[in-house]
Amino acid sequence: MKDFNKPIKKLNGWDVGLIKLSVAALVLFIITIWPAAMDWVHSVNPWYFLIAMAILGARPFYKYWVK
Repeated sequence: MKDFNKPIKKLNGWDVGLIKLSVAALVLFIITIWPAAMDWVHSVNPWYFLIAMAILGARPFYKYWVK
């Protein structure tokens, strides 16, 4: 695990933000070129995505702001 954490410590806030934006761009690319993925996104209740965002963001939010 130490070998994995060593390069991660070299990243700063800009790098993390750019990684997030690149993942968002990849998701948009995939749902654009794959019609089945776009159909799935449109068929899912948008509140599920909001709930997933809250669950997935809870730990980083807690570690950054509360701890």
